[in-house]
Order: sequence, then C-alpha cells, then structure tokens
Amino acid sequence: MITDQFASRHLGIRPDDLNRMLDVIGVDSLDQLIEETVPRDIFLKAPMDLDPPMSEYEYLQHIHQLGRENEMYKSYIGLGYHACITPSVIKRNILENPGWYTAYTPYQAEIAQGRLEALLNYQTMVCELTGMELANASLLDESTAAAEAMTMLFDLRSREQKKSDCLKFFVSNQVLPQTLALLQTRSKPLGIELIIGAANGAVLDNSYFGALLQYPGKDGSLDNPEAFILQAHALDIKVAVAADLMSLCLLVPPGEFGADVVVGTSQRFGIPLGYGGPHAAYFATREAYKRNIPGRIIGMSKDVDGKPAMRMALQTREQHIKRDKATSNICTAQVLLAVMAGAYGVYHGPQGLKNIANRIHAAALSLGNGLKQLGISVDKQGYFDTVSIAFPVEKLRPLAEAAELNFYYADKEQVCISLNETTSLEDINQILEVFASAMKKSAPVLTDWAEGTNIPEGLQRQSAYMEQEVFNRYHSETELMRYLKKLERKDLALNHSMISLGSCTMKLNAATEMLPLSMPEWGNIHPFVPVEQAKGYQKMLSKLAADLTEITGFAATSLQPNSGAQGEYAGLMLIRAYHEARGEGHRNICLIPSSAHGTNPASAVMAGMKVVVTATDEKGNIDMADLEQKVIANSAELAALMVTYPSTHGVFESTIKKVTQLIHDHGGQVYMDGANMNAQVGLTNPATIGADVCHLNLHKTFAIPHGGGGPGVGPICVAPQLVPFLPGNPLIKTGGEQGIPAISAAPWGSALACLISYAYIRMLGSKGLTQATRIAILNANYIKERLKDSYPILYTGEKGRAAHEMIIDCRPFKKHGIEVTDIAKRLMDYGFHAPTVSFPVAGTMMIEPTESESLEELDRFCDALLSIHGEIMESDEPNPLLKNAPHTMEIVMSDSWDQPYSREKAAFPLPYVMENKFWPSVRRVDDAYGDRNLICTCAPIEQYAEAEDS
Repeated sequence: MITDQFASRHLGIRPDDLNRMLDVIGVDSLDQLIEETVPRDIFLKAPMDLDPPMSEYEYLQHIHQLGRENEMYKSYIGLGYHACITPSVIKRNILENPGWYTAYTPYQAEIAQGRLEALLNYQTMVCELTGMELANASLLDESTAAAEAMTMLFDLRSREQKKSDCLKFFVSNQVLPQTLALLQTRSKPLGIELIIGAANGAVLDNSYFGALLQYPGKDGSLDNPEAFILQAHALDIKVAVAADLMSLCLLVPPGEFGADVVVGTSQRFGIPLGYGGPHAAYFATREAYKRNIPGRIIGMSKDVDGKPAMRMALQTREQHIKRDKATSNICTAQVLLAVMAGAYGVYHGPQGLKNIANRIHAAALSLGNGLKQLGISVDKQGYFDTVSIAFPVEKLRPLAEAAELNFYYADKEQVCISLNETTSLEDINQILEVFASAMKKSAPVLTDWAEGTNIPEGLQRQSAYMEQEVFNRYHSETELMRYLKKLERKDLALNHSMISLGSCTMKLNAATEMLPLSMPEWGNIHPFVPVEQAKGYQKMLSKLAADLTEITGFAATSLQPNSGAQGEYAGLMLIRAYHEARGEGHRNICLIPSSAHGTNPASAVMAGMKVVVTATDEKGNIDMADLEQKVIANSAELAALMVTYPSTHGVFESTIKKVTQLIHDHGGQVYMDGANMNAQVGLTNPATIGADVCHLNLHKTFAIPHGGGGPGVGPICVAPQLVPFLPGNPLIKTGGEQGIPAISAAPWGSALACLISYAYIRMLGSKGLTQATRIAILNANYIKERLKDSYPILYTGEKGRAAHEMIIDCRPFKKHGIEVTDIAKRLMDYGFHAPTVSFPVAGTMMIEPTESESLEELDRFCDALLSIHGEIMESDEPNPLLKNAPHTMEIVMSDSWDQPYSREKAAFPLPYVMENKFWPSVRRVDDAYGDRNLICTCAPIEQYAEAEDS
C-alpha cells in the first residue's frame, strides 16, 4: 500500500481482494469486466487531462495557501448574507461530525429519529418566529424560496382567477436584487407577469394573483405591510413576505399581519457565509396549504406500539409519485444547515436570540447616531440592522476598501451598511473614521452602545415565541453537547455501515476533503465582495469548473445550481433559451423515458415544456421504436430529450448514440441527467454519448456528503452552443453573454461545499478517478453475483453485467406474505440502511455499493440479505420476524416476550451484529396516521407540564 496516495485510502478494495471478487463474477480481469459492461463505441480514446494527484498532506498545504489569497475584509453588504458566530459546540458536534454530515435523507424514519427531531426543532423555530402555522424542513436559498412562493401562489389561484387568466405578480422594489433575478427566470416559462413597484401606495386590482414584499427592505427600511396585505386580501390576492429571521425576534412577525407565506434564510443563525452557501432557506405558510408547500415537511406520528415517532410527512407530494403534476421539482433540502440553525436556536433560546437581535439593532442605532454627529442624515428613521444614507460613493468606496471594509453601494449616491452579530464598538468607530476621512472631519468616538429603539411602535413585537421546552433547556455547552449526542445516536450514518442507496451514491466523504469547510479564510467571505478580494475562491472555483468540463467532455461549466433538481431546471432553461435565440421558441416538447428520475418531468414543466413519456422495453432499455415514433410525431416542436445514463435501471444502453443522434436529427437537444455519472468518470462522458448538457450531483459522484438530505450542488456542463446562455447574477458578473438571469441566489451557488469536490478531484487525479469508477462497477457486479440466486436481478446489460448499481426484485416474496418494506425494515436489525426502495420499479430495491467500501463490508451486506432471504423462506406464512422489524432495545429487553422466535434472533441475527449493534429508537412508523393527524412542530411547554403533573 502506497500510504501517501489518496486513492489507496479512498478505494475500499485492496489488491489482495481483487482475484477473489473476479472469480465470483466469472471474469479473468477487471479490464474484461469493464469491457463487458460499457459499450465499446463510447469508450474514451484518451485519459482525462487533469493535474497529477496530490497527497492529503500536499492538498492541505495547498488549500491553506490558496485560502490566504482570500482577503478577509469586514463585510457590511447585507442583502440576506451576514457575518455571524458559529458556536464552537455546534461547529464541533455537527458541522465537523460525520455522524451528522454522512447521514442520508430520512426515508427510513426508524433509523433517522435524531435528525428528524432536529428538523422538527428547526420547523418549530421558523413557525414561532414568523407567526405562521406550518414550515418545511428548509429550501435551497432565500431567492429560491421566494420563487417557490410565487409558483405556489400561482398554483393556488382560484377557479375564477385561472378562468380570467390572472397572471400578474406584484414585486416590491425593496426585494433583494438576486431574488428579483430568480423571479425573472422562474416567471418567464410560466407566463407570469412581474410588476415591480413601491408597496406603499401600490394600487392592486383583479389582474393580480399574488405579491412579494421584503421585510425589512433591501435598504433596511421598515414599512408596515398590514395595509398592503389587507388591500390584497380584499381582492383575493395572496401575499408572500421575505423576512430577516433574526429581525423577527424584535419585529411583529408577518404572520400576525396576515401574510400567506413567509420565506427567508436562516444563514445568520450560526451558518458561515461561505461565499454564498450552503445555507438553509426557510418556507412557512398556512396549514390550509399543506399539500401545496414545496420541499419536505417533518411530522409527528406514532410507531406500532403507539409511541411518538417522526417521519417525513405528506409523501404523496414526492416527485416520483406525482411526476409532472408535482408542486415543485425540489427533492432535497439543506438538512445539515437546518440542523445547525435549529441547534443555534436551541442553544441560545428565545431570550438569547432576543439579546443577539438587540445587540445587532444597538449596533445599527449606534452607527446611525455617529453618522448624525458627522452631519450625515440617515435615510430611514425606522430600521433593524441596516443604515442607509446618501453619500457620494466615489469619495467613500476607495477609503472604505483601503480600510478593508465592504459596504453595499445601491447606486452612485446611496450607501447601505448592514451590521451583524460580530460587530463591535471598535468596528463602528472604524466605519465612522472612514466617513470622517471622506468628509475631512474628525470622527466621533463611541464609548458605549446606543440605547432604546427606533423600530416604529406598530412594528415592535409583543408576542412571545419559542416557549417549548427544547428551546429553554440546553443552554450550557455540556447540556447541548449531550443533547446533540443523544440525537446522533438515533441516526444510522456512513460512520456506522454502508449505505447502498442506488442512484444516491453514498461514498466516503474524506476528512481531508471536509476540513477546509471549518477554515475562516473560506467560511467568512460574503458572496458579493469584489471578485479581486476572493482570489482564492476564484482560483478554486475556476479550476473545479475546468476539471468538470474536462471530465464531461463539454465546453464550459456553471457551478451556480445548488441542487441536482436546480441543475435539471437550469439545463432545460438553457435549452429553451437556445431555441428562442434561433427563432424556434415554439419548440416545447420534452421527451422523457418512463424510467426517468421523478424530478425530470417536474423540472420540464417548470421550464415551460410539455412532457411526452416514452416507453421502455422488457429489458428496461429505451424502446427505440416508441421513441422514434414520438420523435417523428413531435419533430417540429421537439425541444429536448431527458435521459439518464447509465439508465436508472443500472444498465449502459448500447443504443445511446443512436438515441442522441435521432434527437439531433429532429432539431432537439439532449439533456443527460448526471445522477449516474459515478459510472462514467474516466471511461466515457456525456459529450461522447452525444449529450448537449448535463447536471452533475457533486453530493454524489464527487463526494459532497448528503448531510441527512442536503447540502447538494448540481452544476451544469454544456456543449459550445449552450455556453452563451449560462446563468448570470445581478450583482457579480458571471455566466454567458445571453445568460438567463439566475438559477440560485449566489453567483457560484454553494461555493463553500465546492471545496469538497475540488479536493476529491485534486487528490485522485485522472487515474484515481477512473479507478474509482472501475471499482464501483466491480463492487456492484460482485454483489449481483452473490445475491442473484436468492434475489432475481431485474435488469442487466447485453452481456449480463450491471453498471454501478443493480435492481433486485422482491416481488416474488409476496407469496410468502412479505413485501419489500419488510425487507427494508429487517435490514435495520442487521445494522444496515435499506437500499433505494420501490424506485424505479415498485416492489424492488436498487443497490449501489460505491467504490469506497471494503470487501468485508460488501460481504456483511450480502450475508445480511441472504440471511433475510432464509428467514422469508422458512414458511409460506408471513414470518413475524420480518413483520415486526425493526426490533428496538425496549422490545427485546422487555419482561414479556411472546414471539415465536428468540430475542437473540430478533436483535443479533448474525455474529457480526453483536460486535457493533445499532438500535433503532422506534418501531415501525405509521405514516398514514401521521398524515391524518398532521403535527409539524414541537409540543408546547404546557404539554410537558401536564405530563409531569400526571
């Protein structure tokens, strides 16, 4: 073993294991297996041209040096992004803890109770601060959340509004510029007309269906939204409010004014700036809209014993079920960041948050007073954290930047300064010195914080919030540390065992890849600083984009989309813009195979396209005859084909180049869903198969951890003809010459998380990346051969091989009374997270082992499934061993035991389980009960008091 090569640490299969695995598979060499798996006509003709791999030590030296090229100015730019303090107990126990960041989306609720509780805390905090009834478990960023609010209100139009073609959406001129850009992107394909103006004095009529206000405004102004909301509601116009969450500790929450939706970001609740992300946006609304809310909601239910248990609620909203009828294409959240923000609320509690908000407000007041002493009038009498003044920018900006200070310059005469949690009196005096210097005056020296408030009386919050026990109990570090550990122990993450979810590559997230996320030189950069202050970031992002462009064989890459679903939407919007630029804007048909990911149809509809589904044949491949018939029938209107490669069925289809050529012959573009890029890297690429654009799941193929359901990064890579249309940003130049306005709030999306994929590529290099792909295919085929006699393999390639994943068919076990869900729950007793259940085929499991698992772990997993098969076959009657799974410690240790099997067989079915037992904290969760009795916030403190009294 070459110890200084990262590849030898990342790849789980040792050279000594290889011959045994090849014997089981029935090939003489790994090369033979790859040749039997990947069609010969799509192999790369030359290795990828990437830099030589670095050792882990070399990389850490490199990233430290690169980070020092970022200039650490104090940024008072605001616009939804603020410096804040990440409590060390949260940083160490969540952000830097693989028990939190390597967990998967909580589809298997019984082994995700800790994460679900943390998200319930987050939802509760959001509801309490906004004054709303229901909140989801986070969205991607504030601008995305605002766009989702617009489209939700569009869908909620009354029958009369739809009949009268009501298309106008009012947008306050105080809305953040990046949000406006995203609204422009999202509104166009839906035919929504944006009307931008001042909320005060706005005259609405029946041609509007909705409105968006900003509270406080982008310049810090505090305008009472009540009159606007009353006017709107009188006309059946629904109102969304984008609100600063921290300000709501002091301001009347929008819910108390009657808002229908409240959105924003929780970034200033302890989340690093990270040059724009990742951050957890929030989305809160009325309970009446519970079936329209985008994203995921965590709700309380009960297990089979009637004990409280949490799970993701209202799963009928999932895209894989509703497809093109889905309310949104959002399929992930920002779970890790929402968990951190919720923990910030738990740690500080309501009074602690109020103290922080008061300190921020006092800083703004102090600055305002100091400016007045200099003779500068503050534009707005009422503000929370942002002081807006008229001042010649050309005089101020050079002095400010010389003092390493960044302000927001709204125009040539308006300066906005947003204070934050980290602001000290010394900072305020430094700001005053810059202004005094510009005016050639002496600066006043403040020695104490300003007292009182200038929040208008009608906007001062009177209502209590966050009175639940969880926000009033864990205020010492000892208590919070233990609470977080208690939650962590309820979650099965990658630090316990393999998570073999097909299509959702759960590979190693190496510590060296993760460490830079905690470095201040990467975490403390505002996304809208001048690019010359972010040279380290610019070099890293440019190199990552160039490497991804090389890996995909394309011409350019945009890193802006901050999830796979956003990448899908971005790619389709580029195709739409391309057709429009060529005078073919009428092309709106998107062909999608029936086996496609559920987000594909939803993304196509959002992009203004009409979905036409194409069939798959009995082998799971694209039905060429059906595809050709539908291409010809729709030739004049054909916009795109969305295809996943290798297919969602885990097969490299040999006809792929014929498929892409057919689309091109009829004027369409080919969008390749990059979910399975894990099987392509170094062997083939999207350009070679004939695609025009693809998104990449950096949180899958390129090692960003799932974080319990987010963060994700979904960049798009494009062929030359689509380069001009890459997305831009209203504040920082990026994208193509004819670029669509924006896909995400920040210019480079979740830039901080991009460090992980940058490290992954830099440390593996071309050879290591290619070997990772080869080992992923090896591991999948090894599992396939070990399981095939007990579990039928649904689809294979022409030579009987799987790609990097395979589907096992569990439907034959129905004759024994066993469903695929029973197998999934029983796997928990063996210490494993179930593979992907019932997708893309109901009653099946899709298994993907990844390249970072050892042969020992692969064998443990196979042994578990083979043991479960034996349990199924013990009788033609449903085996209660599976029907009762998972087994908790409580049931196994109870005084009464009336099961026809032993406690040992229930809890320790194989010897290895005894060595490292994971105990599910609840028994099987009743999903239907939770949906019938929707509870999506923590219980009020009165319930705890009642429980203690009883």
